[in-house]
Amino acid sequence: MSTPLPILYQDDALVVIAKPSGLLVHRTALARGETRFALQLLRDQLGRHVYPVHRLDRPTSGVLVFALSSEIARTLGEAFAEQRVSKRYLAVVRGHGPEAECLDYALREEDGRRPKAEMPAMAATTEVRRLDSVELPVRVDRYPSARYSLMEARPLTGRRHQIRRHLSRRGYPIIGDARHGKGNHNRFFSENLDTSRLLLAAVEMSLEHPVTGERLTVSAGLEDDMTQLFARFGWNAHLPRHGHRFEKAETEPSTTQAAIPTP
Repeated sequence: MSTPLPILYQDDALVVIAKPSGLLVHRTALARGETRFALQLLRDQLGRHVYPVHRLDRPTSGVLVFALSSEIARTLGEAFAEQRVSKRYLAVVRGHGPEAECLDYALREEDGRRPKAEMPAMAATTEVRRLDSVELPVRVDRYPSARYSLMEARPLTGRRHQIRRHLSRRGYPIIGDARHGKGNHNRFFSENLDTSRLLLAAVEMSLEHPVTGERLTVSAGLEDDMTQLFARFGWNAHLPRHGHRFEKAETEPSTTQAAIPTP
């Protein structure tokens, strides 16, 4: 029997899970040979239909929202399409990342159906901020030491692989990114630091509850491999944890509940 998916928040309208790295959200044309998907696993776990309203790349872990009815799915889908949902990610990148910057690079779709050069360029914006950094006394590239940074990323648009492509284009590829990253640094982390996955996690999402109108913010802790890496690099102060909180709608006096840890 498979391990249950961690549930971060659930009510009669929606359910939010912490998706493990390596798990596809649902079946796609690219999922040949795959038998495990978050959609089916959660449906079986809850014993009811669930409806995906957004996506996370397969190697990305973290906050993933499902609706519990088609009507709620439409409402949430519109909120995502209209960019009324805020998202916060943590990424480990090569180099000493920028202290704070807005990355505004148009991106062409990567859907595999047509050459990327034939696809229209679409506006894409990501706010990034360096939270911490570390320098290791090892030669991984052409320098005698290797620098890595912990970056916070807040995508303001929702293009495919947006954070990965923006950080790579800016010169700070995410560790473990086989498509947009650097192989020598990926191998170093895999062989020496016990992390062979994409070091990108969706750690917080904030959206308007589709029934109550309250602002719901859900956070997800990191998986064990990233948690251990943070401890090794001295980044424990930046570790997120499972939890959720509500804020009243903007038309009412603002009151906030403390984050409620999820077992």
